[in-house]
Amino acid sequence: MKMLHNWNDFGDPNISAARILDDTLRDGLQSPTARTPGLSQKKKLIDLVARLGIDGVTLGLPGAGNKARAEIAGLAAYCVSTGYTFELVSAVRTHPDDIKAHLDTCMKSGATISASLFIGSSPLRQLVEGWSLHELIEKAVTSIRVCVREGVPVMFVTEDTTRSKPSDIKALYTAAIDAGAQRVCLADTVGAAEPAGTAALVRFMTDIIAECGAEVGLDWHGHNDRGLALANSLAALHAGAGRVHATVLGLGERAGNTALDQLIINLKLMGWSRSGDINDLQHLCEKVAEFCAAPLPANYPAIGPDAFRTATGVHAAAITKAMNLEDSSLADLVYSSVPASWLGRGQDIEVGPMSGRSNVEHWLIRHGLDLQHELRERSIAAVLADAKASQLVLKNEAIWSSIRKELSKSASDLVV
Repeated sequence: MKMLHNWNDFGDPNISAARILDDTLRDGLQSPTARTPGLSQKKKLIDLVARLGIDGVTLGLPGAGNKARAEIAGLAAYCVSTGYTFELVSAVRTHPDDIKAHLDTCMKSGATISASLFIGSSPLRQLVEGWSLHELIEKAVTSIRVCVREGVPVMFVTEDTTRSKPSDIKALYTAAIDAGAQRVCLADTVGAAEPAGTAALVRFMTDIIAECGAEVGLDWHGHNDRGLALANSLAALHAGAGRVHATVLGLGERAGNTALDQLIINLKLMGWSRSGDINDLQHLCEKVAEFCAAPLPANYPAIGPDAFRTATGVHAAAITKAMNLEDSSLADLVYSSVPASWLGRGQDIEVGPMSGRSNVEHWLIRHGLDLQHELRERSIAAVLADAKASQLVLKNEAIWSSIRKELSKSASDLVV
């Protein structure tokens, strides 16, 4: 709204043109507590994701076994037959067995599936794995060349990039680009990065790409161990990354990944030009929660049950006053930075210990109760008294019970 002053920085072309790779069916399902959906459920999730304006979907990890390969091939074939034009991706270790498995899924599906070739790069990984930088480069280059020779697009990823030496990063990515990688990805594998560090790393990588003189896409893959995944993904885009990876509800290893739903909502608020039908976002999150046995916290941003729900008197008073102005956008924004209408929802006003008169009045209107003045006042007072004595927001049955008691008193008053 024009009346609202916005201190945020708008108009960044990197944000407007941002691309997203959905990694729910791969990294998301690496969550130790997530349940792996069946093939038909995975197809349904892809259908919902397809409506959101995303750039690509990671279908899985073919090196995980025969079942994984069969499902990846089935999903890829389904996407082709459905006419989806987003990029299909699989995560592939720089290991001959994984590469063979990936090429097998490409052949069986008849689809072009990009290989997200990954290898650890930090000094810690090199130490525990017994790798030298020379060995890492050799593994990466050999793997990339095999895929390129077979006509498979390659995105080269270093695990734990955010804790890797600048010299190692430059050597690995330069070799990968020279070997034919079409995209490169920086990974904050253990969520160690801060937004300033993310931006510095992305700028460092853009300089490497420029020095190589190649047209190469730049991705960011972040984890949420410090609660900074979303902030880091936005920082990466501001700094020049063209695409970020995310999972629905932030599912993934340990504390998870950048939440795709939160990312899309923030990008849309920041002027994202690629958004599809954001109304499907709520349904997508609910389906992931159901299919993957992933509980949705009540206070989860924008999607959770409490996102647009209040029982506080001050908030309720302002929202109801906004509603009375007959402009739905006012009620949507007076106590919310995310419009509930984007997600097919509205502002929910309830009655609880911190409620005031406005809460009860709104409840009466919503339930079509047009009471005579004295009865109305007594009912409001009775409901508020019960609310103040309660430790929780009142359920509708409790409010109805309070009102019925007042109605019965009124009826008894009429008996002579």
